[in-house]
Amino acid sequence: MNTVLGYLKNYKKESVLAPLFKLLEASFELFVPLVMSSMIDRGIAQKDTSYILRMGLLLLLLGAIGLVCAITAQYFAARAATGFSSKLKHGLFAHIQSLSFTEMDEIGTSTLITRLTSDINQVQNGVNLMLRLFLRSPFIVFGAMLMAFTIDVKAALIFVVTIPLLSIVVFGIMLVSIPLYRKVQASLDHVLGQTRENLTGIRVIRAFNKQEAEAASFQKNNEALTDIQIFVGRISGLMNPVTYLIINGATIVLIWTGAIQVDSGILTQGDVVALVNYMSQILVELVKLANLIITVTKAVACARRIQKVFDVTSSLHPQEPSKEQAKEAEDIAILFDHVSLKYKNAGAEALTDIHFQVKKGQTIGIIGGTGSGKSSVVNLIPRFYDVTGGKILVNGKDVREYTQKELRGKIGMVMQKAVLFQGTIRENMKWGKDDASEQDLWDALETAQAKEFVEQKEGGLDAFVSQGGKNLSGGQRQRLTIARALVRKPEILILDDSASALDFATDARLRRAIRELKENPTVVIVSQRASSIQHADQIIVLDDGKIAGIGTHRQLLASCEIYQEIYDSQFERKEAAK
Repeated sequence: MNTVLGYLKNYKKESVLAPLFKLLEASFELFVPLVMSSMIDRGIAQKDTSYILRMGLLLLLLGAIGLVCAITAQYFAARAATGFSSKLKHGLFAHIQSLSFTEMDEIGTSTLITRLTSDINQVQNGVNLMLRLFLRSPFIVFGAMLMAFTIDVKAALIFVVTIPLLSIVVFGIMLVSIPLYRKVQASLDHVLGQTRENLTGIRVIRAFNKQEAEAASFQKNNEALTDIQIFVGRISGLMNPVTYLIINGATIVLIWTGAIQVDSGILTQGDVVALVNYMSQILVELVKLANLIITVTKAVACARRIQKVFDVTSSLHPQEPSKEQAKEAEDIAILFDHVSLKYKNAGAEALTDIHFQVKKGQTIGIIGGTGSGKSSVVNLIPRFYDVTGGKILVNGKDVREYTQKELRGKIGMVMQKAVLFQGTIRENMKWGKDDASEQDLWDALETAQAKEFVEQKEGGLDAFVSQGGKNLSGGQRQRLTIARALVRKPEILILDDSASALDFATDARLRRAIRELKENPTVVIVSQRASSIQHADQIIVLDDGKIAGIGTHRQLLASCEIYQEIYDSQFERKEAAK
């Protein structure tokens, strides 16, 4: 957990001052029973009113000083805990952003959300309590025992027996609880994953009338989480009753032996009251320590889960530049050199021996059946995944030799799923380029065939976009994501089936506008529609992760059986529709 605890380095002062002030508070608290003893034996026994008043004022003074110390300690502990958790969240979020799609797929979105929220909150609570109590409670427990020895050795032996018994109970429950809390958090991950999946796919669930089935499935998983929480809760719940039983038993023995010694003249009444007060202090502090251990147990389990995410490193690392650079590649924008791809833990290759090249300024179309590997091909260009065989060159340079910022700065990527963020249209557009001018935004919208509907919206560029763009139609979302990519004026524009919600006329105008861009970008279009790519300079037909044909529309119609099937089936459906 070195990485997690490393975020406390910026709060060294607070981490020292919080327990220090707690120790000061504890020191003053240990003197209270002695003052009470003196008040009883001298003030009350001798009816000395002035002495009682002086001792009473001393108690008030000890209480006031202790309160100031406690508030100060609480301030520093809260400052360290909240600052630590804030920096930890930033650090974990930044680390997650550095991971490749491979690691993200392996860990899972729901798990990452749990670790960024619930787990870090648990660690924050653990740090807060640790700074306040990890020195104070043991100090008072052992301090009370030592103070008891100053009063009477025989009575203090009761403390010597009681404290080890309590320690066995507390630490025994802690050792049993730690692995169980890990299971609780893992089960929470599962429930959160199902919740997220259901909320995301609520329309599909209702369309297939699966509400009852999903509710039953959720109830089953939630009951499993509840059962393990109840089980670990019962074990942790033993802490307070068992400690109270031991302490109260020790208090009974203490009062019994104390009464005998008072009767024998060995102890005074004040001494017995002081011993009982010290035992009560031990009880309170051990209850606090028990709660601290429960919280810290959860925090340690959560911290280890967070550390596991930090231990995952991105598989995408820039390589040393190759000494061999092909001269003929100077006019080649993209070159796939016998590329293969196998996803992690997959049984078979997603892509096998993909070899083609795209000249600068060309438009290339990629088509194929579902699962043929179209998205896999384009995801390799910005290096979302690393090839498992062969290499990919962008402008004659292996993509692995670029930094991620440099490579992706050259590429405008429009994903299959149109994702917009809550805010305004302007804010979403500026994801493409932070310093884009007003004219740049409108030019991109015009090219993406989105200018007309944006102008009609109240506020224009400042119109509100809800989370995920839910207040926009599918076609509007797709056009805005295309415009967002165009704002950065990329050298390579990748459209991964990003016009599927557009009608044929709008799709045709979009492709024509992209061809007329003065920047003349290299365009890669992935589509299920033959009409969307038939005017491309080159079309790649994929089948089961392999290239089934490369050529122009006319060449493929004449020579590629798969392309013929795709084209004929679509135009037959079109004619039938008429």
